[in-house]
Amino acid sequence: MLVWAVASQKGGVGKTTTVASLAGWLQKENLRVLVVDTDPHASLTSYLGYEDDKLEHNNLFDLYAMKNLTREGILHCITHTVHKGLDLIAASMTLATIDRQLSGRQGVGRILSRSLQLIEDCYDVVLIDCPPVLGALMVNALVASSTIVVPTQTEFLALKGLEGMVRTFTVMQRANQSVHFEYLIVPTMYDRRTKASVQSLSYLQTHYTEQVWDDCIPIDTYFRESSAKRLPLPLMDPSRRGAVAYHKLLRFLVERELNRNPDKVTPQLAAILADDGSGE
Repeated sequence: MLVWAVASQKGGVGKTTTVASLAGWLQKENLRVLVVDTDPHASLTSYLGYEDDKLEHNNLFDLYAMKNLTREGILHCITHTVHKGLDLIAASMTLATIDRQLSGRQGVGRILSRSLQLIEDCYDVVLIDCPPVLGALMVNALVASSTIVVPTQTEFLALKGLEGMVRTFTVMQRANQSVHFEYLIVPTMYDRRTKASVQSLSYLQTHYTEQVWDDCIPIDTYFRESSAKRLPLPLMDPSRRGAVAYHKLLRFLVERELNRNPDKVTPQLAAILADDGSGE
């Protein structure tokens, strides 16, 4: 089972859209995918059509509140969405208090990692939507991941946010030598008609040569429509250019993991590299 965190210390760069779109393609490919919403604003939870106060199951806060992690307890925190194979651990506003709630608890940074290990036979991929603030929630997501996807809007302020995210990786690795982060920068909201987008993409490719994806996610108004319909774009209309771009990204990530973490790639996930992208 692979675990991908989608993280940035700047809001509005496409984190939730990235998680929803990759999850949509994985579901469309008949794979087992779990999405974990770790942002107290619960944007991903809402994107998939749920409100945390109306869910029958527990949410992520309840997972963190467990004194003893058990497989049964973690499974009880999972909501099965209307899309077969696409499951959710929902966020709630109570997550905003999690740093205080976990204060003094031993092994606080690896709670999510240990939880996912208990259910690793249930899924091909886990996608984690991170909050933009460095704290226990983001640390847990980063530590649990085999790859961190860093969406970066192709504009100046987002580039500054990227610098902060990379510094965070460096600081955490220096603080704990056993931690090493593999990350991929994904240029988002690219508009080739604007000078700002072109210059920003050029900057990313020049300054982050080995870490940046060699393609980009274009600006696409259908992302807004898909979120309004609470339906990931690949499930709403896979032919849209934004959906097509995320399919390319998914294939790139799978191929990358086959080279770096082949033992974590299930045969079913590896098989999508032979697919034509239709999801049929």
